[in-house]
Amino acid sequence: MYQKLLIIGRLGKDPEMRFTPNGQAVTSFSVATDRSYSDQAGKLVKETVWFRVSAWGKLAETCNNFLQKGKMVMVEGRLTVDAKTGGPRIWTGQDGTPRASLEMVANTVKFLSAKTDGSGPGGEEDVDSGPSEDIPF
Repeated sequence: MYQKLLIIGRLGKDPEMRFTPNGQAVTSFSVATDRSYSDQAGKLVKETVWFRVSAWGKLAETCNNFLQKGKMVMVEGRLTVDAKTGGPRIWTGQDGTPRASLEMVANTVKFLSAKTDGSGPGGEEDVDSGPSEDIPF
C-alpha cells in the first residue's frame, strides 16, 4: 500500500530548523490551504486547512534557507499520525478550545512564489529530499 499527499498553499510563518541528537537537520513550517464552495443556500463559504510540514536532511536546509512567511509552495509527502490516537495531533489551545493539527513529512517541496531578490530558488524550483530513508519519530 502507498500514501501520497499533495498540498498547495502559503506559509503561515517563517520555517524553524533544528537538529536531531545525531545531527540530522529537520525544518518545520505551516502551510495554509484554501478552498471555496457554495453551501445549500448558495452562500460562498471559504475554508482554510492548516498543515504542519516537516522536511528532513538536505531538503530541510534548503527550505530553511529559502522559504518565508507568505510564500506559496507545493508540498508532496505523506501524512503522519499521532501514535496514541492514530489520527491528527489534538491539543487544547490557549483560549481553551480543542485544536487539531494535520501533519506531514515532505518528500518534495516546489517553490511557487516568484523570485524577489535573486538570492535563491523561486518560480517553480523543485527541491527533493533525495533517497527515501527511515525517519524515526
